[in-house]
Amino acid sequence: MATNDYTTGSNTFESKLGGITVTGKAHSLSAWFVLSLRLMMGYAFLHAGWDKVFAAEGFNSSGYLVHAAGANGNPLQGMFLWMGQTAWFVEFANIAVPWGELFIGLGLLVGAMVRLAAFFGALMMAMFYFGNWSIEHGIINGDFAYMLVFLAVAAFGAGRILGLDTLIENYEIGGEKLIEKYPRLDYILG
Repeated sequence: MATNDYTTGSNTFESKLGGITVTGKAHSLSAWFVLSLRLMMGYAFLHAGWDKVFAAEGFNSSGYLVHAAGANGNPLQGMFLWMGQTAWFVEFANIAVPWGELFIGLGLLVGAMVRLAAFFGALMMAMFYFGNWSIEHGIINGDFAYMLVFLAVAAFGAGRILGLDTLIENYEIGGEKLIEKYPRLDYILG
């Protein structure tokens, strides 16, 4: 008979926020689902970045920022219009978007610096959410859902599941594991 004892076992997790404690127990197959989310988002971003970085005509964000994101009624319309009309920002976005997607995807696929990659993936998806503003079917759309997938990948330490983050964390420097010597790396690795 199955029990609902959430106090023991390696699949148990707990969080306290604002005086509220939530506790859960993950199913033994959860690691495979978290891994599949990491690999799915990794492939999607690597592919999107690759297409932009190696496009014959190059990548130019100004048209999107001015004409799509800056004119679709989103609450950040003025900000997107400013970004698309500011030369230095367009130059920054023309490098940051394609290379960011490529490196986020690569990091997720190999499982290296996954929390850092997932954070920047979630940030990009938040910007895409407002840039592609469309709420005719409600405020939740694919960009918002992908942002949450990135956050879940980070929260569950998906880089430790068949990823390089486990090797990096356990690398020893002077007889001490890297993650023990530099505990703040936990915000980047995992």
